[in-house]
Amino acid sequence: MSSSSLVCLTLLLVSFTISEARDFLVGGDDRAWRVPPTTNDSLNRWAEKNRFQVGDSLVWKYDAAKDSVLQVTREAYLSCNRSSPVAEHRDGMAVVELHRSGAYYFISGAEGACKQGEKLIVVVMSERHSLRGGLAPAPGPTEFEGPAVAPTSGASMTVVLKSGVAAALLVLGIIL
Repeated sequence: MSSSSLVCLTLLLVSFTISEARDFLVGGDDRAWRVPPTTNDSLNRWAEKNRFQVGDSLVWKYDAAKDSVLQVTREAYLSCNRSSPVAEHRDGMAVVELHRSGAYYFISGAEGACKQGEKLIVVVMSERHSLRGGLAPAPGPTEFEGPAVAPTSGASMTVVLKSGVAAALLVLGIIL
């Protein structure tokens, strides 16, 4: 393989890595969607440690007999108003694609759980800030008190690449 082919291949693989949409398991584990034991365990702290891009998805796993996930407006988030959600997920496994930049607001559908802290704000980066793994921390939600925290290697996050791997392997086979 010539050095120019190797350079092209490297650039191609880097572009696939940068542009891959990801699935984020909310809170980093199957039991995260619950009333937090302390304010330090807030899901907003988890969200601040991650960089969400347009096309990524949030994945919740929870006991459908006891809870649900409601996507709500900012006002409903602040007041824990469950009466008119933007979207409602009640089947124990919710997947929400982040199709635009900006803030997304989620609260628990269980009685009283939102007031006890079972809620989440996710801020999706704009397209012009879409390079993954940059040095700047993810923007924090304005309703959350505390400093923004840069992502660390120990951040609790489950990430699954969605697409592009097969295309990269196909291109690799063609070049070789």
